[in-house]
Amino acid sequence: MSELPLPPATRRLGGSDIEVSPIAWGMWRLTENGRTASEAARLVHAALDAGINFLDTADIYGFDGQGGFGDAEALLGEVLAAEPALRDRMVLATKGGIMPPLPYDQSADYLRGALEASLRRLGVESVDLYQIHRPDILAHPQEVARVLDDAVASGKVRTLGVSNFTKDQIVALQHFLGHKLVATQPEISPLRIDCFENGELDQAMMLGLTPLAWSPLGGGRLAAPESARDTAVAAALDAVAGAQGVSRTVAAYSWLMAHPAGIIPIIGSQTPARIAEGAAALKVRWTRTDWYAVLVAARGVPLP
Repeated sequence: MSELPLPPATRRLGGSDIEVSPIAWGMWRLTENGRTASEAARLVHAALDAGINFLDTADIYGFDGQGGFGDAEALLGEVLAAEPALRDRMVLATKGGIMPPLPYDQSADYLRGALEASLRRLGVESVDLYQIHRPDILAHPQEVARVLDDAVASGKVRTLGVSNFTKDQIVALQHFLGHKLVATQPEISPLRIDCFENGELDQAMMLGLTPLAWSPLGGGRLAAPESARDTAVAAALDAVAGAQGVSRTVAAYSWLMAHPAGIIPIIGSQTPARIAEGAAALKVRWTRTDWYAVLVAARGVPLP
């Protein structure tokens, strides 16, 4: 059987010189249950101590529909203020461009202000990756590009990325950017396989973009299958997980990481042990037969 290569210990973020872990930790739920700064620090340490240096947040994280906008960034800022040395151990990414209840705003004035607000909440002078969170179809890509290029030129942002952009939206923004994109962040999981077949990952490889996968566990449906399709995908993952002594969760991460585009799954857990467990995905070996078995289960129909 043809074996797929294991992921590298680190990989470059797009065409930049930034080395990141092949798995990331995300802070969408960092502020849940009134988490304190000391509790949040435990999570940051769990990621870093497990070799996960790529930390992803956003200004919208913490928003509950009425309040909390910026709370996740502010909580991480408290952690960094208490332990400034942690900043040098991480590649820090954040996102902007969502403004409830509009919901999206990437006009020049708003986007500049959103970045400045993120830096203030985080208590840092710059972030390593700044991403447009969701596309504002009322913003001309040239206008967005000017703001982003200025942010890099000023030293407030090292690299640029997008999240939830279509292929055409990526091409349009890339066309106007002087500092080219290094990352794209779509939803990818064994239950959300659109990117494998609609050309998004092919475009990422062509443009040299690192794909960051949000919700890599299918919004929890891999842990608790809700349909016959969910169950079939879980069973295909379990076949590999059981043979290699890892959890279904780890197998799911590693399945994504086996793709040649260099997908980086973003762990969403806010439990130290589950965050640390993710690092085991680097050691899971996939054969083409096993990998395609998961894809076929997700498709629900045989391959052509």
